[in-house]
Amino acid sequence: MADAAYGLWPLVVLNTALFVLFAVSFFHPKSKRDWRAMGAYSAFLVALFTEMYGTPLTIYLLGSWLGSRFPLLSDTHAGGHLWNDLIGWQGDPHLSPFHLASYVLIGGGFWLIAAAWRVLHQAAQDGTLATTGPYAHIRHPQYDGFLLVMIGFLLQWPTIPTLIMFPILVVIYLRLARSEEREVAQHFGTTWTTYAATTPAFIPRRRRQSAGSRS
Repeated sequence: MADAAYGLWPLVVLNTALFVLFAVSFFHPKSKRDWRAMGAYSAFLVALFTEMYGTPLTIYLLGSWLGSRFPLLSDTHAGGHLWNDLIGWQGDPHLSPFHLASYVLIGGGFWLIAAAWRVLHQAAQDGTLATTGPYAHIRHPQYDGFLLVMIGFLLQWPTIPTLIMFPILVVIYLRLARSEEREVAQHFGTTWTTYAATTPAFIPRRRRQSAGSRS
């Protein structure tokens, strides 16, 4: 290889463990559904860091096909920042627009997971439905948080396996959310029905300007 950026399997294990433990500390999984959500996220991280520090399968596959068109697409560590090649970024790959956006999404995802957990934990102690904080805008902020973290990593270091995995994981989270909603609906009845009718599942609505606030 051109440098020693790959074959670093201890880094694969260390980074995977670090981000999994980081997510656990924010998410606090308890139920089987929670652990399935964590498992999907963990599988994504294993695929990601295996290519980031272990074996760059995507670079090998694309390099033989697009190498002459994108000279930066090489088996160096910088070559893994594939979006930079597409826009012709010549500077530090860690300061590219894609990389900076990934920091915002990853940080925002973890913040959303943590903020939602605090509201959910308090609601569970009070025996009420979580409807404040992030839950005032979307019904499944913690799943959104995981998806934001994954999108952030895709902007930072896209690979063929993770690009294939992402839509599958979206479907998994959709199914987990629907299963969760069926249980909550049985427990809270009309309270849940009213809340679900006015609060979107994953994508917050734009607040409409009231008639009185218009100039």
